[in-house]
Amino acid sequence: MPTTTPASPTAAPSVVAASPPPAPTATAWALLLVLAAIWGTSFILMKKGLLVFSALELGAARVSVAALLLLPFALRHLGRVNRDKLKWLLLSGVVGTLLPAFLFAYAETRLASGLAGVLNALTAVFTLVVGAAFFGQKLTGLRVLGIVLGLAGTLVLMILGGSAAAGTAPAGGAGNAWYGLFIVAATLGYGVSVNVIKRHLSDIPALAVTGLLLLFIGGPALAFLLVGTGFLGKLATVPGAWTAFGYIALLATMSTAVAMVLFNKLIQTSTALFAASNTYLIPVVALAWGVLDGEEFNLWHLLGMVIILVSVAIIHRAK
Repeated sequence: MPTTTPASPTAAPSVVAASPPPAPTATAWALLLVLAAIWGTSFILMKKGLLVFSALELGAARVSVAALLLLPFALRHLGRVNRDKLKWLLLSGVVGTLLPAFLFAYAETRLASGLAGVLNALTAVFTLVVGAAFFGQKLTGLRVLGIVLGLAGTLVLMILGGSAAAGTAPAGGAGNAWYGLFIVAATLGYGVSVNVIKRHLSDIPALAVTGLLLLFIGGPALAFLLVGTGFLGKLATVPGAWTAFGYIALLATMSTAVAMVLFNKLIQTSTALFAASNTYLIPVVALAWGVLDGEEFNLWHLLGMVIILVSVAIIHRAK
């Protein structure tokens, strides 16, 4: 989850001459805080779901439930969207929702949920990287410094910070910090999705964007969940399966369906970088839940988090 509006190839001169974007409104700030609370809680919900279900089952169930929840809205808007937009909806759905759902779940089989929340802050870094590489975003020396610091903070967490203490990882005992690379890949996907929505889908209502992209990926996810996994068998036979599914359903409802609508609305009413700045607060919420659940938090974790958040601050403030 989650640059200035990039220019189209035929409108680059006007973007260069454009005035700075307006300051975020009170509504934008309120959306930002709500999103941070929702997404900061998502990591502990994934951890609880993984107590019974595999990463593949959790990812597929999360996407499937969210798609079913927003199916009526998707069907209502399907015929109203220009066909040229469909490929961008599919791209955003795959790289910004479907793949991250599996990547985060797989990472949390060996990585503490609080650290997963910290690494999620790389979304702002990759929003800028993708924006600069493909959408005409200006890349200054300070922003390059922010990118380098963000990657350095990631290495501190993965090399020196470790992950989970023995027994705290949901499905594998002592965690493997290099599983954080799956989260790095997921945040790269978020960076692509944020820029695609801002560049190509900002004229479509946020609810329609979310419902339609979930429509495109929800069918395959549901088919895989029911046919390609042991999800139904676990629900029927494994003690605690319905409780674990309840966590996944809550995750899908709030962190995928509701939060995606709010996030797409935030992208459309502010800048892509401001929307991605919810990553300042998400780590705090995620770490708080992790500590309450008995996860380790040491000085290396603190140092890595501070470095990453400083990198995000530099990226946001650099001109």
